[in-house]
Formats: sequence, C-alpha cells, structure tokens
Amino acid sequence: MHICYVADARSPIAQHWIAHFVAQMHQVTIISSYPCASDEIPGARIIEFPFALSSLSLRTRNQDAKHWNSQSLNHALSEFGSGRLLAASRQIRTWIAPLDVKRKSAALSVLIRELQPDIVHAMRLPFEGYLAALSIDSTPLLISTWGNDFTLFADRSRKLSTLTNAALRRADGLHCDCIRDLRTAFARGFSPMKPSRVLPGGGGVQVSRCRNAAADRELLRRFKLPEGVPLVINARGARTYVHTDSFFRAIPMVLERVPNAFFIATGMLGNLMAERWVRRLNIRDSVRLLPTLSRDDLATLFRMSQVSVSPSSHDGTPNTLLEAMVSGCFPVAGDLESLREWITHGQNGLLCDPRDATSLAACIVFALRDSSLRIRAATINRNLIADRADYASVMSAAEALYEEVMEAKLKQEVQASRDRELHYSGASARCS
Repeated sequence: MHICYVADARSPIAQHWIAHFVAQMHQVTIISSYPCASDEIPGARIIEFPFALSSLSLRTRNQDAKHWNSQSLNHALSEFGSGRLLAASRQIRTWIAPLDVKRKSAALSVLIRELQPDIVHAMRLPFEGYLAALSIDSTPLLISTWGNDFTLFADRSRKLSTLTNAALRRADGLHCDCIRDLRTAFARGFSPMKPSRVLPGGGGVQVSRCRNAAADRELLRRFKLPEGVPLVINARGARTYVHTDSFFRAIPMVLERVPNAFFIATGMLGNLMAERWVRRLNIRDSVRLLPTLSRDDLATLFRMSQVSVSPSSHDGTPNTLLEAMVSGCFPVAGDLESLREWITHGQNGLLCDPRDATSLAACIVFALRDSSLRIRAATINRNLIADRADYASVMSAAEALYEEVMEAKLKQEVQASRDRELHYSGASARCS
C-alpha cells in the first residue's frame, strides 16, 4: 500500500503514527507542511510543501536530542508580556492562511496525481485537511482531527468554519482522537455512513516500554532533580490553551501544605514568561524548568513523578496524559468533556478548573496526600491504557481503517459508474 501523508513531519505525534506503517513495509510518502530534515522519519520519503505561513516558522532543530523544539520561539514571545505577539500572529494566520491554502491547492493536486498513492491521510484538520480536501479528486482521503481542531480553531472565523465543513464533507474517512469530536464532525457534515474511528492521535502508547522504564538516577543528576521528594510534572510546555499561569500560581499554595513537593515543567527552559513567574512567586528552589524531552526521558520522569498536571482548556486525548497514566503517574487535568472519556473524577484522576489556580492546587494537594488513591488509580489506568490505547492494537485498527476507506471509495466509484451508465442508456433510449 502506498500511503501519502499530508502532515507536519516534525510532529512527534505524526512521527509515532507514521513509523508503524514504515515498519510494516508500506510505501510511505510525506508531504510536509513545514520545512524539516530529509531523514526526519527514517524509511519515508519526505517532500517539503510549506503552506499557510508555515515557512515563517521560528522553530529550530535540537540536534543533540534529535527533536524539534520551540525554545527560541518561546524566548521571543516571552518578551511581549503575556503572549500578545503570539495572539497577533495567530490572528494574522487565521485570516491569511485560508488564502494560501486555496492558492496552493492546484500544486498539491498535481503532486498527488504524480505520486498516485492508494490513500492520502491528512493528519490534522487545520490546515493540512483543508488543503487536501481542496486538492484531491478521486484518491481516497482520510482526515484526522485532534483535540482542539474544532473547539479552538474551526470557528475562529467564517472562512475557517467554511473550510472545516467542506473538508469534512469531502473526506472519505475520519479519524478522531475523542468521541466528542466525532459527534461534532457528524454535526458539521461528515456522513455517518462513511468509515470512522476514535483512536489516540499519536497511535497510543507502547505499554511495555513505559512500564519497564526504570527510574534513572543519571536523569536526576542531569536535570538536577532532588531524590526522595514528591514530584509534580507539567509536560504540556507553553501552549495558548494550557494555562501555564494557573500552574505556576498554584505552586505556592501547594507548598504551604506539602512543603517538600518539587515541580517539573518540560518545554519551558528559556521561556521568559515562565522564568518571570518563578522569580515573581519566589519558588525557584521548588521548580525546575526543562527543555523539550525525548520520549524515553519523559517516560522516565513520569515513572518517577507522583502527579502529572495538565491545566488545559482545549484538548482531545493528549499523548502526555496517556503516557502519564500508563506510567502510574496520577493525572490532574482540566475538566473537559474529552478528558472525561478517560478520567473519572476521584477514581483514576482529578479534574479541575484549569483557569483557577486554587482549584488546581487543591487537586494536586489531595493527590499528593492520598497515596492509596494514587495506587488504586495506577492499576485502573494501566488496565485502561492496555484496553484502549496500546500502540500495537491502535495501529492495527488504524491499518484496518485505511483498508475500509479504500474499499468504501472503490464501491462508491463503481456505483457512480453504474449510475452514469444507466443515465446515458436512459437518455439514448429517449432519443431513439
């Protein structure tokens, strides 16, 4: 099978998903919406096709860790108070990117015809899904939607809403990372008669790898983390829909009741806003700002931490949530419909108001003080991930979805051909 992805080839989520199909010896071509290294995903052919202002990305490659990070972008944005530059840049992209999508559709259409893939998978609705839907005629098209594609992006403007609905109507199949988004897709025009699946966006987690990750003392030394104290990790980095301010403002409240707690924030090293929160709240001795970590390093930190914090107001099924749960790290997250598909409050995690530091702090303290709750939750969560998010099972379901989409598209074309023949024969009979 020749699979063509329209995706950000730098994305760890896309890489984790696509790696399965490379390993299964399928022919894989990636049309990357962002500039990237030619060997970003070993075994796959990568064609750079920047659009929707992606060529202006400020991200840089961390050669040592072999992953992309946005440290330089975070540093620049932090100079503009509470992210006003980021808000302005997103507003500009909201209005200009749809025009660029339409402008690039003819070129992508030519490229797809040259490649002749068996199926095209646009791995994100905005803007890869928009472009693919405008560009592809007869090739089967599968579109993925991730947690904030609808709740954060789709209704930012009338143009984006129109593109969203048109892409869903064009799609031959749909992959969502939460049930909420599948219901939303149906409401916006995706046919319930077409193939669809709800699967974790990154393909799930490799349960055996996470569960066997040993607590690495070298990692503690490398990042100057204390031993023998309760660790609280925020692995979401600096994102507009994750309330980092709530996280930092909650820390002093937690320290009042759990004085030896220590907080880890990944993807925030060099972020001036994070550094200012640490200075302003006088919590430097209880916080470590870390760079974006490799999957293995992050898995180890989850194994060593007692609580994982994700104060987001927009989400589907974050990979970091699944990795924390399978590692036995107790999840505290924003009270969102999508997250309630995974977390039952008070049983296998706690849900809070992500904008309210007091609510977040109360959940963290409750979790740190109740070791029996954390132990029970760890068992529930490992079983839950094994049942619903094991990488091998998820990717097997994904491969079945590809086959189903191609088969349904073929049946549709055969039926359309028969309908045309009946139409022409009927017209000929009337003329005679």
